[in-house]
Formats: sequence, structure tokens, C-alpha cells
Amino acid sequence: MSCVVSDAISVTDSPSQGSPYSLIVILVVFGLIFYFMILRPQQKRAKAHKELMSSISRGNEVLTTGGLVGRVVKVADTGYISIALNDTNEVIIKRDFVAAILPKGTMKAI
Repeated sequence: MSCVVSDAISVTDSPSQGSPYSLIVILVVFGLIFYFMILRPQQKRAKAHKELMSSISRGNEVLTTGGLVGRVVKVADTGYISIALNDTNEVIIKRDFVAAILPKGTMKAI
């Protein structure tokens, strides 16, 4: 019985002779998949959000990441904007927390 076991172990111990470049090819393929599935879409979203931030101006109706909907009253150079939620309430938020610029008349429709 021990003779059969040693024969089975010796058969599986033989190293496989693959191409030395196969590991490099696999790493390149995984790198390309990572780039096109994760990095590139994230860079596109970051670029679109940066363009959104630069296009905020007085009078725009905006939606914040916290869910507030309001009209931009004041845009400061320091990166903060003042949003009027209604006639009496006004909040100051960082420009980065604007999720979207809404079409005109959205606040009246709500």
C-alpha cells in the first residue's frame, strides 16, 4: 500500500513547464481590467463633479448631498456658498457638497 502512495506523490510533484511570459501577460490583463472597470469611470465622475462645482452661480437651484434643495444666494471665493431654503432660512455649505444643479422652477414644483 505504501508503494502506491509514494508513486502517487511522485507523479504530482513534477513541476509544470509553462511559458515564462504567462505571468506577465496575466498581470497586464488584470491591470487593464482594473483600469477600465474602476479607475477610468472614477476619473470621469470626478471630472464631471469638478465642472459642476465651477458652474455654480447665483440664482441656481441646487440639491445638496444632505438632501437640501435651495437657491444659491451668494458664492464666495473661499469655496462656500449660501443657499436660501425658503424666504426665511439660509444655510452656508461647502461648494463640494452640491450634488446637482436642478432645472429652474424645481423649488416651486415641490
